[in-house]
Amino acid sequence: MKPIWIVDDDQSIRFVLEKALLRESLPTRSFNNARDVLAALEAATEDNSPQVLVSDIRMPGGSGLDLLGKVKERFPALPVIIMTAYSDLDSAVSAFQGGAFEYLPKPFDLPKAVELIRRAVEESQREEVSEISMADTPEMLGQAPAMQDVFRAIGRLSQSNVTVMITGESGSGKELVARALHKHSTRAAGPFVAINTAAIPKDLLESELFGHERGAFTGAQTMRRGRFEQADGGTLFLDEIGDMPFDLQTRLLRVLSDGHFYRVGGHSAVKTNVRIIAATHQNLEQRVKEGAFREDLFHRLNVIRLRLPALRERKEDVSMLTRHFLQQSALQLGVEPKRISDAALAWLGSFAFPGNVRQLENICHWLTVMTPAQLIESKDLPPEVGVTPGESQALESPSQERSVVLPAPTTVQPATAAPAVVSQAGLDHWERDLETAAAVLLASGRTDVWDALTRRVESRLIMAALAATRGRRIEAAQKLGIGRNTITRKIQELGLE
Repeated sequence: MKPIWIVDDDQSIRFVLEKALLRESLPTRSFNNARDVLAALEAATEDNSPQVLVSDIRMPGGSGLDLLGKVKERFPALPVIIMTAYSDLDSAVSAFQGGAFEYLPKPFDLPKAVELIRRAVEESQREEVSEISMADTPEMLGQAPAMQDVFRAIGRLSQSNVTVMITGESGSGKELVARALHKHSTRAAGPFVAINTAAIPKDLLESELFGHERGAFTGAQTMRRGRFEQADGGTLFLDEIGDMPFDLQTRLLRVLSDGHFYRVGGHSAVKTNVRIIAATHQNLEQRVKEGAFREDLFHRLNVIRLRLPALRERKEDVSMLTRHFLQQSALQLGVEPKRISDAALAWLGSFAFPGNVRQLENICHWLTVMTPAQLIESKDLPPEVGVTPGESQALESPSQERSVVLPAPTTVQPATAAPAVVSQAGLDHWERDLETAAAVLLASGRTDVWDALTRRVESRLIMAALAATRGRRIEAAQKLGIGRNTITRKIQELGLE
């Protein structure tokens, strides 16, 4: 293991930390000024570079904050712990802004200091693994067996032009799968064109797909090529195909049958050579039974079907995806990547994620912007995840006696699943948990118990209803027995957008 570098002009501080860390089998290397540290970093190799840097904030020959800035330029992932006196809390704020892992106030409790350094070591080792994996990060990530099945299917289809139907909930990454199928196919050199058939008004969708001739309708002042022509020689991705209007389904079927179509207002057939990949979050077999989707088109599209699992079905991927999205968000914003505590990761792992991977990505972007420190704690998670400040303190202190404010989020079954039978005993247990939570908060002296618990309960109810209805607010409001305007207002008030 690489050494812990200690920088302090006080010999007694260096001595105490060295002895304490050696007892924990953590190797050390000490310096009495920042200048020597910078010189050592210049000469450092991969094997003898520091695992963690612990530096005083005020030293002759250069401050710890200056050292922090220079170290971060060369080793951005290196955890740096800044030691400071209690009177230097303003400097501690500057340390966090400069990317410090944590600050250690003097005089410090030695066991707590060692525990902090050990956490920094674990973080550093995680970052090393993360950097290795991020160096060759594929377009999709997933260790869960269900995702490995998807990856294997993409590999098997790499040399085929067969039509593929991708099914999965909204936000589960269906377009990523479509892009991967295109990228690894013989058509990779051709265009990849995507269109969401549910996002375009019916009157415009036909023109979007097939193009139009000049003068075909009011405003058509020039000829326009549609998505089928744009995708010639490549792949056309038809997202949310289950929402396509019935009359357009007939035109689509003709194109899939012979590769010919007419632009809107046109009289000459246009030939195109595209591979079709379709996607939907709906049950197309049920749509066929209801008469809302053509059976012959369904069979034409459903040659190979890939089912993409919901994020709640691949909980083992939450940690990897979270770190990946935090890295991506930091790159987009041009800031230092945030780290996330194990407790916050555990809480995210217990969340149902009705919005799937897209929701997790949005949460990571929110955390990159809104978290004040470099380390994301449970208290920093957004309201939609359901952590309150009082709860987060218990989550971050597993060694202390812990009071559960409300049961952890549970996986919400998809709308297609058979409704669960809720026993009276289960309801009684939930009510007892709520009473316990109220008693704990009242005993703590808080004066916002009503608001705190009401927000938690309302958030859980709305998130569960939205998950059960796949995000359809009106249907969720009906299930809850409230009005459409009420659920919209509550979503805004509770920060569930």
